[in-house]
Amino acid sequence: MLQTLAMTLSIALAVPLVHPPIGHAASVKVVATLPILKEFAEQVGREHVEVQSLITGLESEHSYSPKPSDLRSLGQAHLLLEVGLGLEVWVSGLVKNAANPQLRVITTSQGVGLIRDHTVAAGSSASGNPHIWLDPENAKVMVRHIAEGLIAVDPEHKQDYLNYLADYLRRLDQAQKTLQERVARLQDRRIITHHPAWPYFARRFGFQIEGNIIQQAGMEPSAAHLAELTRLIKANKVKVIVSEPQLNQKIVQALAGETGARVVVLSPLPGTIKGTDSYLSLLEYNVSQLIAALQS
Repeated sequence: MLQTLAMTLSIALAVPLVHPPIGHAASVKVVATLPILKEFAEQVGREHVEVQSLITGLESEHSYSPKPSDLRSLGQAHLLLEVGLGLEVWVSGLVKNAANPQLRVITTSQGVGLIRDHTVAAGSSASGNPHIWLDPENAKVMVRHIAEGLIAVDPEHKQDYLNYLADYLRRLDQAQKTLQERVARLQDRRIITHHPAWPYFARRFGFQIEGNIIQQAGMEPSAAHLAELTRLIKANKVKVIVSEPQLNQKIVQALAGETGARVVVLSPLPGTIKGTDSYLSLLEYNVSQLIAALQS
């Protein structure tokens, strides 16, 4: 399919997708796979960047189908930002078909301490759970990679990028400290998660994941697994089940009805729930919602 899209675009444009070097007035054109990477690039690049996210946040990042406009955007971009770790399996084909020799791909997960992803099939090339950005310590690694990429393609504004990076890192540090102090006052921090997007978040802020509804990516949980979760929730009096806005709520609501646990809908990406328009507000929202539910 991507090959067909590439041929269509090349015929329609009839000229090579080559952009000139970045000049004094030009912006660095950045394409991000996810909204979170778009925000990180905007925080570090500010007035020097023009950033587009291929995914809005309500699609599945695992199974996203690229559009012709995505191919066109990559053909004109200086940087492509990805998480890596097998999260965006569709990216390599998109980059190949864009045929942009000036495009730099920045894999923002490099150097992050990974947690094993128990939902991937045996033999998968994925090396860890890819939802790394939900830990602000990992977010700091990611924004540093982005700053390095911006400096590489636009060295003229290096000092601006370093200043903006330092400012954002300070804000991340302060938010992390404040939220950790709030969670530390909780007596019960146990949760069940619908989708295993939360191990980095839980590790950083001190929540304890007792189990996941989804056992394998792309597959519904078995009846036996749901029965075991029901037993576990009742036996251990787990109060909260974490779901996400893009997931099917039928199973999680049925499990809550059977056990008396409360469903809390959190978001792994900014902008998908009201009040989560930025990464910092996303962290605040997710922590606050969990604290309120666990204290009730």
